[in-house]
Amino acid sequence: MSSVIEVTETAPVIFEIKDGIAFITLNRPTRMNALTMEMALELQQRLDECAGQKEVRAVYLTGAGRAFCAGQDLKGAVESQGRGLDKVLTDGYNPIVTKIRYMQKPVVAAVNGVAAGAGSSLALCCDVVVAAHSAAFVQAFSKIGLVPDSGGTYLLPRLIGWQRASALALLGDLISAEQAEKMGMIYKVFTDQEFPEASLALAKKLADLPTGALGLIKQALNRSGGNTLEAQLDLENELQQKALKTRDFKEGIDAFLNKRVPQFNRE
Repeated sequence: MSSVIEVTETAPVIFEIKDGIAFITLNRPTRMNALTMEMALELQQRLDECAGQKEVRAVYLTGAGRAFCAGQDLKGAVESQGRGLDKVLTDGYNPIVTKIRYMQKPVVAAVNGVAAGAGSSLALCCDVVVAAHSAAFVQAFSKIGLVPDSGGTYLLPRLIGWQRASALALLGDLISAEQAEKMGMIYKVFTDQEFPEASLALAKKLADLPTGALGLIKQALNRSGGNTLEAQLDLENELQQKALKTRDFKEGIDAFLNKRVPQFNRE
């Protein structure tokens, strides 16, 4: 049984904020949520809203129907009246990846079905990636004479190591959600029946944590790949000093000492 997110609205991207979580759903189910420039620009706008709205404490990104995202809608990109693939990347997808990575809030990718090409990169750039058992990942670029993009060649080696990343990029093999979890490509796999509730519970857990500290953690992780050990130690110290001055830290310590559940608020 596949995990299906049912969405009946016609907008290419569905957006809703509820209980501190911003829900973003890619919504072209008949096209496996293949991305268009319209979708990419709207997704950018919604990510900006998430970053700027205090009430948003976590973001939950998923797809409508039986796919997460099949990547670029190639027909629209190569038609003479459409934008070329260079514009699709520079104006469409690359800004999405950077917005997710540098947003000071956690982003959960709830991969409910196939994530292919740029759709795979979109999922993997998120902070926590979970998948339904029936989901799959594929770097489909080489099969049509293209190069992995949208951060794929940056993300994969860091997640699963050089050799596996090289093989997946060159061969374009389809990887099951279970294989992706074993490789360290994603965090966790749930059964299709468990997936909707379990993935939402994960987003809720993140929304209940101190958002400011989570943003600082993202900063440290983003910069770790290019830092020496000494530089990273300095960065950790710098970010820790910021964390120590927050109300959330004071609340966390007080809750710990008094054996109660902390109530964190976005600062």
